[in-house]
Amino acid sequence: MQIPTIKKAQTVQVYSSDIQKLLSACHHDPFHVLGLHKSSDKWVLRLLKPRIKEAYVLVQNARKPMSRVPKTDLFEVFLEQPYEVFEYQFETLDDYDQKSKFHDAYRFLPIIKPEDTYLFNAGEHYYAYRFMGARDHTEQGIRGVLFVVWAPNAERVSVVGNFNFWDGRINPMRSIGSSGIWELFIPDISLGQPYKYEIRSRHNSEISLKMDPFARETEYRPATASIIPLSEPYEWSDQQWISKRSSFNWLHQAVSIYEMHLGSWQLAEDGSFLSYREIAEKLVPYIQKMGYTHVQLLPISEFPFDGSWGYQVTGYFAPTKRFGQPKEFAYFVDYLHQHNIGVFLDWVPAHFPRDSHALARFDGTALYEHEDPLLGEHKDWGTLIFNYGRKEVQSFLISSAIYWLEEFHIDGL
Repeated sequence: MQIPTIKKAQTVQVYSSDIQKLLSACHHDPFHVLGLHKSSDKWVLRLLKPRIKEAYVLVQNARKPMSRVPKTDLFEVFLEQPYEVFEYQFETLDDYDQKSKFHDAYRFLPIIKPEDTYLFNAGEHYYAYRFMGARDHTEQGIRGVLFVVWAPNAERVSVVGNFNFWDGRINPMRSIGSSGIWELFIPDISLGQPYKYEIRSRHNSEISLKMDPFARETEYRPATASIIPLSEPYEWSDQQWISKRSSFNWLHQAVSIYEMHLGSWQLAEDGSFLSYREIAEKLVPYIQKMGYTHVQLLPISEFPFDGSWGYQVTGYFAPTKRFGQPKEFAYFVDYLHQHNIGVFLDWVPAHFPRDSHALARFDGTALYEHEDPLLGEHKDWGTLIFNYGRKEVQSFLISSAIYWLEEFHIDGL
């Protein structure tokens, strides 16, 4: 494996208080301590890695041992290096003598573009899903996953998942200026894994575990983790429908809409849900026989409680896992389009549930909802109402609407 080249490191002063904040998982800028830094005439390289007994740095075909900072899981090594740029990887040995070799997540400069953060903060980023959330990413020739989340009132945000034992100390994120956005590129981890954000509030130090508001896929309920999406795009075959749709005259052509709830329209013999694919293939002949031109789906955005029929959404970018993978929902829409049937979708920007794993008090404060209960609570439903005056919430909701229309070819909301 080729060892990558880092960019020029900066000289920084690291104090014992920085080390203590990092070890206590409350440092807002882990890049200030971890990774490679200039120290006088040497380089110091630091790695925070619990559950290992030895750590090494692989540099210029050499394997140099790292020293453990006493009574901590922090390792460091000082390197005498005549160059401003050089290559390295880490190698660790756990208690079972299993070796791991990996790239350093704390060697990269900020990745997301300033124009993206500006537009998101201004309420004018209508495609925020293209940079927020988790996505397959290659940086300096290294493939991994880039995580981006908005949590302006957090003291610290970490990515947690099976890849780091759900330990919030291992992968704390970088705060991007005053934008309230946090990012972290984690090299070498695979797609399709569950993950969440561990958020420590700056107001009361409470720690919460949250699903990703921009997640494109989630676990099957009652599990609540987000899933790192696969990167292979769905190959659509509805070009003829899309072309015809662009010239459709809604005022002078008949539209007959069949409203349906996927979870109860038909079930399997054992009472379980049918898949998106199975429903599509059973639905088309029925719609054709009855003479409908479109189907209107009750919400299929991910939701925790079956009894809400989808009207209490937690995943505004994720088709519910009840009926299969996102690609299978794409197949559902594609199949109906190929048979000249349009698809409308009930979309719910009016309110969201109080479930602690989702949007409610996301960073320890009323972030997506109003702080004032007279404005922020829907008494009839026991839900929370979006703060539509907040610019970032506008970017979030508009991006969600456009996501369903563009990424899943939905014909209307």
